[in-house]
Amino acid sequence: MSQAAPLQATPLNGVHRAMGAKMVDFGGWDMPVQYSGILDEHHAVRRAVGLFDVSHMGEIEVRGPEASKLVDFAATNAVDKLKDGQAHYSALLYDHGGFVDDILVHKVSDTSFFLCVNASNQEKDFEHIRAANRFDCEVEFASPRYAQLAVQGPKALETLRGLTTVDLAAIRYYWFEDGEVCGIPARLARTGYTGEDGFELYVAPDHAERVWRAVLEAGAPHGIRPCGLGARNTLRLEAKMALYGHEIDATINPIDAGLEWIVKYDKGDFIGRDALLAARGKPPRRKLAGFEMTGRGIGRDGYEVLVDGEVAGWVTSGSPSPTLGKNIGLCYLPPAAAEIGRPIQILIRNQPADAIVAATPFYRRAK
Repeated sequence: MSQAAPLQATPLNGVHRAMGAKMVDFGGWDMPVQYSGILDEHHAVRRAVGLFDVSHMGEIEVRGPEASKLVDFAATNAVDKLKDGQAHYSALLYDHGGFVDDILVHKVSDTSFFLCVNASNQEKDFEHIRAANRFDCEVEFASPRYAQLAVQGPKALETLRGLTTVDLAAIRYYWFEDGEVCGIPARLARTGYTGEDGFELYVAPDHAERVWRAVLEAGAPHGIRPCGLGARNTLRLEAKMALYGHEIDATINPIDAGLEWIVKYDKGDFIGRDALLAARGKPPRRKLAGFEMTGRGIGRDGYEVLVDGEVAGWVTSGSPSPTLGKNIGLCYLPPAAAEIGRPIQILIRNQPADAIVAATPFYRRAK
């Protein structure tokens, strides 16, 4: 009988355990799901500031004279729109148009791009990009060189201000700057996965614990909380941010997922372009919609959705919303059934529970 592979661990694994975090197997990684509790951590991010260890995420670097050509061919968004120090949301697709992954592309220079990819997909993404490399550039699997911390919430800037000489206020949303945090070389990106303002910090793994402790100390006057994957999930769901394996996967294309805005057809050829153009010429098969439960129960991931008593779709993500005090979720429905306010039902333990199609995102922060 073969033994299961040991779980991978971030450089902060020992810190999480010493702090009493509840640990779980997350896609082969030993990760904290919560510390003080999902509700407490969620509210801290919405009202003050939270700190996440997201070092399980992957990093891929593309460098060389034709780096922009490779990134443009491998991903859906158009890198010629990016300026140095700017980032955007994009996707890697298969030839049939389904998602390999959703990614963040950071333009370091015309000849250097830094990609942040999902933890469970990083090796697959690397091989996908390398296979597409018919250009004069180098593709590096850079994950071992980075730890990543996310400082999220309305007090994120105030928390970090004293730890860096970088002018954080001057970094616009989806821009980044290379500098130092705690005297340590770091990439500071004004990005995140919570629907709040905040920064994602990339540092060498050996320095992760020092930065983690310094951020917690600096954020203490602001009510900072260390946060786990549980709050990360409820926060991103309220903001309608896609999660690979739920809202998007190899069977879903950007048109289905409401993410066609990250597809730039006019930039020229890219992997999956022909399939998407063909799909655009046909009636849409399904649409990602939000819902609120009006009956009892929570519409969990994978539950069937009923329209007029017939199975018509499925729940991709569902949970209580700590901010709204409602049970919410996302589901795929036939486009005609995805009208806001339409009554639907979620099949919970073989019993239909009432819900309505709801507007998304469920939460949008005040600017």
